[in-house]
Amino acid sequence: MVCSSSPRPTKVQEFHVYEINERDRSSPAYLSLSQKPAHSLGDLVPFTNKIYTGDLEKRLGITAGLCILIESKPEKKGDRYEAMYSFYFGDYGHISVQGPYLTYEDTSLAVTGGSGIFEGVYGHVKLHQIVFPFKILYTFYLKGIEDLPEELTAGKLVEPSPSVQPSPAAKACEPQATISNFTN
Repeated sequence: MVCSSSPRPTKVQEFHVYEINERDRSSPAYLSLSQKPAHSLGDLVPFTNKIYTGDLEKRLGITAGLCILIESKPEKKGDRYEAMYSFYFGDYGHISVQGPYLTYEDTSLAVTGGSGIFEGVYGHVKLHQIVFPFKILYTFYLKGIEDLPEELTAGKLVEPSPSVQPSPAAKACEPQATISNFTN
């Protein structure tokens, strides 16, 4: 066992990320493995979408992952998935998450790890469905890492609504409106 002279940070750091499907990535794809007309257990949904800061002023990168249908909930007009995916933040690294994804209500997923400045991260992320599957607000509650760069946390959160949009500069990926080496 290796002992560290400095304890792992336990301060909870909160930051917000908007995921927006701009319908330009052929995502999501729906793979009906069950061969049934209705959504059924085991159907797969690979996806990738663009992510922006909580103030919608900077393009951060993308999400990329896979959802496995666990249960269709017609009475709730939605589905329950097991989700495994990552948020890619350019030179800063990535955060991986896993857990339930409910298309009909807010959920919380476990933060399972990361790379770069997120190495050693743990915690959870709240997923707030705005417009399924096109707009989601994530609120991260992260522990185990040094203070996040102001570039990721600055700015006032734009309140979630169906009309939220990234700033024109962020959407156009203008240099002042992106993080370094963001994943496209």
